Amino acid sequence: MNIARHLALVDELCFRPFPAEHGPSDGGTAGPGYFTAVLEGSRGLGGRDPGERAATVEQYEKDRDALYERLARRWGETAPFNLQTVLLRTEREEIPEPWADLSARARVAYLWEAEGTGRWVAVAVADRDDTDEVRLLAVVTQEAPP
Repeated sequence: MNIARHLALVDELCFRPFPAEHGPSDGGTAGPGYFTAVLEGSRGLGGRDPGERAATVEQYEKDRDALYERLARRWGETAPFNLQTVLLRTEREEIPEPWADLSARARVAYLWEAEGTGRWVAVAVADRDDTDEVRLLAVVTQEAPP
């Protein structure tokens, strides 16, 4: 993991204009009011060896925690944000993007309001779907968490 590169991308996304339409973005997806960047991603683990997948999830969680430590120095310590409750809420209410998508992909995120930008930053490990790849994600959005 290149933590300096990941932090630089988060910084850039905190000031980059949001696109008018949903679609692919540099290393992820974007839409009106948000960016979702794939910082690290497995290759070929979707639906394969559960042991290798578990090891990758563990490594990406360590990488997420390393990003947390650096971002917490900047914006303060924060408790993990439980995305399971957000996912459950999608069954009965409209949850805005990127939160609905993030809750479908990840279980927990670290979350900050990036001072002076009007944006929220989340880092999470997308490992909820065993048939999909494991990803370390950074989300930058103007939409407050639900």
